[in-house]
Amino acid sequence: MSFSHLGLAEPLVRALEAKGYSEPTPIQRDSIPLLLEGKDLLGIAQTGTGKTAAFVLPSIQRLSEANKRVLPTHCRMLVLAPTRELASQIAESARGYGQFSKMSVATVFGGTSIAKNRNDVARGVDILVATPGRLIDVIEQGFLNLSMLEILVLDEADQMLDLGFIHALKKIVRMLPRKRQSLFFSATMPPSIRQLADQFLTDPATVSVVPQSTTAERVDQSVIFCNQTEKQALLTILLRETKIDRALVFTRTKHGADRVVKLLAGNGIAANAIHGNKSQPQRERALAAFKAGEVPILVATDIAARGIDVSGVSHVFNFELPNVPEQYVHRIGRTARAGRSGEAIAFCADDERPYLKDIEKLTRQKVTQAALPEDFLRRAEQLKSERVKAIGADPAPREDRPRGGRPPARPKATHAPRPTAGSPQGRNYANASAGPAGGNGGGNRRRRGGRGRGAGGGAGAPAGR
Repeated sequence: MSFSHLGLAEPLVRALEAKGYSEPTPIQRDSIPLLLEGKDLLGIAQTGTGKTAAFVLPSIQRLSEANKRVLPTHCRMLVLAPTRELASQIAESARGYGQFSKMSVATVFGGTSIAKNRNDVARGVDILVATPGRLIDVIEQGFLNLSMLEILVLDEADQMLDLGFIHALKKIVRMLPRKRQSLFFSATMPPSIRQLADQFLTDPATVSVVPQSTTAERVDQSVIFCNQTEKQALLTILLRETKIDRALVFTRTKHGADRVVKLLAGNGIAANAIHGNKSQPQRERALAAFKAGEVPILVATDIAARGIDVSGVSHVFNFELPNVPEQYVHRIGRTARAGRSGEAIAFCADDERPYLKDIEKLTRQKVTQAALPEDFLRRAEQLKSERVKAIGADPAPREDRPRGGRPPARPKATHAPRPTAGSPQGRNYANASAGPAGGNGGGNRRRRGGRGRGAGGGAGAPAGR
């Protein structure tokens, strides 16, 4: 079946041919005819199945056929995405698919100038792709009006919920006209997501291209049990010995991602990190280098990984298992894209075994256990010695934490009573608090109720809170 048989107009078919697409994927085949009829849709599809084209193509056609002029500060179609990278990726796809349809496309997300967002929507835009938080900022500042919206799309709805966007989504939907077409896509469909869909959709058609909560069939999954302190050596050995085109390495935290990059560099392996603490230009440069193959290893957190739609990712390494099992589905979906195969390797320490159990329960399949590389302990010690010679001692490993809880409480410090003014220690304390000659001692300002440091910045002055 060709795209023209689905009812798509010639300009869209021509745009698809320019991108080298000739046959629709299952989600496209099942969704496009329904969306061309104007139906609401609940789509259950994993990443890498072609769902962006499934909602962008028919939406462009319906907007073109309506032949309405977009008003200043308005948009005709709104696509909500959980992350900047995914929003940017969707916008790029929309521009490609609409290149012969004269559709204007703009993005609104954090990390960019609010003035740029205002300018992008000032004249009105046909297709706006946005993250919820920045979208509300732009609306509340009077730069955007959603009262004339025709099509609403929520992409990666399960991730929206995981990131706590539920209140922002409810606030946005109250600003929309009742008469609209709404599309709702999610890789997983737990009860909470279905309840959210009920609030956005009216009598929707449902399209599911994979069984609920299963992972990509073309991904070869395995898990290696090891200690937390062995993970860095294990990753280095596997990266050196495995034929890798591009590899994604996932950590749970931003600091963990930076630490992995630093330690890989100490082992002579170039890598970049992408996470929420990176500025938007830094994230874009790291992603561009990864796409170009200049730096084939990208270390990412879950929030930053959405929108990494890069062909040729041969391996996904779960350096740390996610504590939310649905994230595992999204992580390994970064490989085996566009009909290719891929490999996902997880490292599991003792404290992560409950996470693995939750993942296997969600995906309804047992992850195959793999052995440590041959002569692993000796090779790990050798790597550590080489790294210490190159960059010094390794950073301390992360503190093991009980599942779902906080680190063990540290014992409270005990202090001797403050010295009295008459004692030698007390006189020394008073002198230190007074600060240098000619300055207002920070300690004196503190006793007078002042919150900042004195002009002289006495040695005993506490930092302002």
